[in-house]
Amino acid sequence: MSSASTLYPVGLDLRDRRVVVVGGGSVAQRRVAGLLEVGADVVVVSPAVTTALEAVADSREITWEAREYAAGDLDAAWYVVAATSSPEVNAAVAAAAEERRVFCVRADAADEGTAVTPAVGRYDDVTVGVLGGGDPRRASGVRDGVVEALRTGTLADRRHRAVNPGVTLVGGGPGDPGLITVRGRQALAQADVVVTDRLAPQRLLEELPPDVTVIDASKLPRGRYMSQDTINAVLVDEARAGNRVVRLKGGDPFVFGRGYEEIQACAAAGVPVDVVPGVTSAISVPAFAGVPVTHRGVTHEFVVVSGHLPPGHAESLVDWAALGRLTGTIVLLMAVENIGLIAEALVAGGRDPETPAVAVQEGGLPGERTARSTLAKLPGAIADAGVRPPAVVVVGEVAGFAG
Repeated sequence: MSSASTLYPVGLDLRDRRVVVVGGGSVAQRRVAGLLEVGADVVVVSPAVTTALEAVADSREITWEAREYAAGDLDAAWYVVAATSSPEVNAAVAAAAEERRVFCVRADAADEGTAVTPAVGRYDDVTVGVLGGGDPRRASGVRDGVVEALRTGTLADRRHRAVNPGVTLVGGGPGDPGLITVRGRQALAQADVVVTDRLAPQRLLEELPPDVTVIDASKLPRGRYMSQDTINAVLVDEARAGNRVVRLKGGDPFVFGRGYEEIQACAAAGVPVDVVPGVTSAISVPAFAGVPVTHRGVTHEFVVVSGHLPPGHAESLVDWAALGRLTGTIVLLMAVENIGLIAEALVAGGRDPETPAVAVQEGGLPGERTARSTLAKLPGAIADAGVRPPAVVVVGEVAGFAG
């Protein structure tokens, strides 16, 4: 056979076509598995086979000729694998295949065959085959790297895929780009349009190909913003235009992220939509500050509360008095601007004013800032430390664990 650099890579359609595997050991077993995966009609010729191959033969997924290789075994074959422990038998199989102009892989001596089995990996509908210049370990390493990059989304395959228009809501996590899920990265890698906001991991946007459209849907506290109705319309319109749209949000889309409103808007418009959950800041940001929201023997509960409306507000749905009676952990999101009134309401409801409390801004990011105090004194500590939104506040004994 020619050197590895002159091999011609090709994909073979072996569905329902006769493939002869001579040999029944572990190498033959691996080759048979791959051949069955693509629907080949596999015939194994060997006096003995592995237990796994025998089971496959018993289930009639393959034909097993329990004997030595003989002349004529390659008749009507489209492809041949010589994988016995005998170089002489393998050479005879390769010679017979050559006479019939049938490509043959020699497992014991690749350069003596007319074909080479690449290291094969699959992700979704992408098949990766790697020839390593005669080095199987090298080929396997490259294959694994490519498949892992496709799986994690660090290698984009969007240009090579038919676009399936629709919307995917992706939770980007608390801000560190390393905390988005694998599936979230995959969705970004396949996006034509990304609708994002200021709480989404901004560094992920830098990794997008230049032809991806990025639409800023930021909502600044008491500042300029894109209304939720407008965001919903953008998602629907872009998907209807034939694009694969990712709505990239901070944290988890369903934890005070208005994600379900976007789901409803897409569903009402007949636009396909799915959700990729994210790591919520309610748990991850305290963890960056060394604060667990639960701890054995200390708390058997934690509750996550939105503090964007102050206690007593006509539109607030929070029972602050009931929260004040809790003894477990209270995690407050969007609460920095109302923390004074919230602390007063919790104390009025029965929470000890000396309960440990902590506020963490931009947890896990370069701008992380922390204020630690007691519940009663937390508003002043937040002001002194210059903690600003976005921040997560934790009230409870666990807040005193670090610092």
